[in-house]
Amino acid sequence: MKIAVATEGAMVAEHFGHCTEYTIAEIENGELAGKVVIPNPGHQPGFLPRYLAGLGANWVVAGGMGARAQSLFNEAGIRTMVGVTGLVNRAIDDFIANRLVSGDSLCDHEKGGHDEEGRCGYEGCHE
Repeated sequence: MKIAVATEGAMVAEHFGHCTEYTIAEIENGELAGKVVIPNPGHQPGFLPRYLAGLGANWVVAGGMGARAQSLFNEAGIRTMVGVTGLVNRAIDDFIANRLVSGDSLCDHEKGGHDEEGRCGYEGCHE
């Protein structure tokens, strides 16, 4: 299993599409088997679900994500967990231990948040 954690430095990013990088953690037999950090290839409508699926991701963990983006990930066979904050390594450890808890999406930008159709009001965000 692979999880992709939206990452800003050592922290879980508030918005999956605008993070600087993704930490891809491979989990085998309930243990961390490997971890790699890759740059965010860019935020375009529908691109990231296909891209991360191509990398073998089964889960995406982030602070925030709109309903439309969550639906696109679901269509790509990737489950999402939002409302996650704190250190990336702690999130990975908690995920492995089945302690990571999903919450409300943190993607509530000062410039508008998400509308009733799940579109993000953040300037430049199309998910």
